[in-house]
Amino acid sequence: MTTGFLWHEKYMWHDTGSGAATNVEPGEHFENPDTKRRMKNLMDLSGITDQLVRLEPRLATEDELRRFHTDAYINQIRKQSDAFGGFAGPQTPFGKGSYEIAKLAAGGTIVATEAVLSGHVNNAYALVRPPGHHAERDLGRGFCIFGNVALAAMHAREIWKVDRIATIDWDVHHGNGTQQAFYDDPNVLTISIHQDGLFPAESGKVNETGFKEGKNFNINIPLPPGSGHGAYSATIERVVAPAVNYFKPQLILVPCGFDASVYDPLGRMLLTSESYRHLTKMLLALANDICDGKIVFSHEGGYSKRYVPFCGLATIEALSGIRTEITDRGIRDDLPGQELAPHQETLIDGIAKQVKHTILNNSKRLV
Repeated sequence: MTTGFLWHEKYMWHDTGSGAATNVEPGEHFENPDTKRRMKNLMDLSGITDQLVRLEPRLATEDELRRFHTDAYINQIRKQSDAFGGFAGPQTPFGKGSYEIAKLAAGGTIVATEAVLSGHVNNAYALVRPPGHHAERDLGRGFCIFGNVALAAMHAREIWKVDRIATIDWDVHHGNGTQQAFYDDPNVLTISIHQDGLFPAESGKVNETGFKEGKNFNINIPLPPGSGHGAYSATIERVVAPAVNYFKPQLILVPCGFDASVYDPLGRMLLTSESYRHLTKMLLALANDICDGKIVFSHEGGYSKRYVPFCGLATIEALSGIRTEITDRGIRDDLPGQELAPHQETLIDGIAKQVKHTILNNSKRLV
């Protein structure tokens, strides 16, 4: 099994500024390079980077961006970037030159996807920045400028003629941008596992299931704060796996955030690096059963400088089948809440029942 790894130093040059709010001392923005750079450094130290297939990113073209984003939005980002930077939207500042870096992130996810579809590698991880799953058609949100995974899926559909694609987003925040991109599309099954009501607060509800032809092809699993290993494992086993097994995608894309970890400052979940290892193995097994192992992870959130490196390394170890000698000594499997709690199980089983009903409704629509 070969795993591709995509990274570029330019991703670290995306400037989000100080992140200062009114009447408070300026400080570092949450979406800064450190978590990503430290993840890459730990990979290098472990020796795993040299055992992966190096993938080189490219800039997404404006025609590729237009598959999802509007001309007006693309032009706005380009003009602000050429000047002094600006805001793509709420909570999404960027500096001079970030337009090209955002295109490199979108293009990087496309390259990783093509490497898997072509058979150059079995699976891939794209360590890109800025992230993408909150970016909407004409608005940047939540630190995201362009929809990296959405654009990669559209590229796979148009250029590689992939009939069916599933996206499985486990970032702690709802993947609103990816949902918007395919809300009326029955050929892309979008699934988001996130903390209920976190961000965006107005989206990610269970009753958001799609529109017109895309009805019942969007699944939201808003888990309660304090969900840990048991809740996430049950979600994949009882909701995600049955839906994906039925849909039978030819490619799985994973908007991969590590902000559901126990140490993350922007989430209230309890996952550990071993949780991410286990969940990655579950998704890899699903991909092996359904689409010849064709699965691509694209980096999204995760804001603990101390812990993202361990979560990322564990994920890539699981993807590649390579176990390094690095040990995570900060695992908190002893914390209360790692087991599946009754209120979590009630929610998950309710969504599973709804998805089962959805599958029956969709049975006449899928070829």
